[in-house]
Amino acid sequence: MEDSERRRRHTLVVRKPCFGLPTGCPQCLSAFIYLKLSKFPFTLDFHLNYPDSEQIPYFEAGDSVVYNDVKDGIIEGLKKEEGVGDLDDGVSSLPEWIPTKVMLTTWLADALEYELWVGCDSSSAYSIYYFDLPWPIGKVLFWKKAHWVKQKHGITKDNGEVKEEELLLINRFMGELTLHMMLCQCG
Repeated sequence: MEDSERRRRHTLVVRKPCFGLPTGCPQCLSAFIYLKLSKFPFTLDFHLNYPDSEQIPYFEAGDSVVYNDVKDGIIEGLKKEEGVGDLDDGVSSLPEWIPTKVMLTTWLADALEYELWVGCDSSSAYSIYYFDLPWPIGKVLFWKKAHWVKQKHGITKDNGEVKEEELLLINRFMGELTLHMMLCQCG
């Protein structure tokens, strides 16, 4: 009874499911996976309003809420505010862990963001964020977000191809690094 009561009070609010996943949003999915791996009891709820909100995902625990747009993000906020276990504890002392974590949280996140909003045909982003909205509103919100991503990464008409090559190179490097790490652990 106590576990189900605690589970009811802890709710991760994410964007709607997409592509057969519990949520299609990359930030929401990472928070969901983190909570599942840490075995923290919670329920999942979907926020269908304000699809361009930077606060989603957010975590409700009784009267307190941890938003995604806080300084360190939702996962760090959950560690500090809710006492969710630190999955990095066992590996944070390894010398390779710090550079790997930096690559995952910066380079890979930037490459994913670029691919979702600028590099692809926009159907994935539209399915995740704006599918429920009328076409003109979804199109304007998509354009606004894509423009913001281009500004964030310093992408202009003049340097667009160079920036795309940089991000694709990072994607390729991260894929090879992941494969190398998996082979080292298996062998």
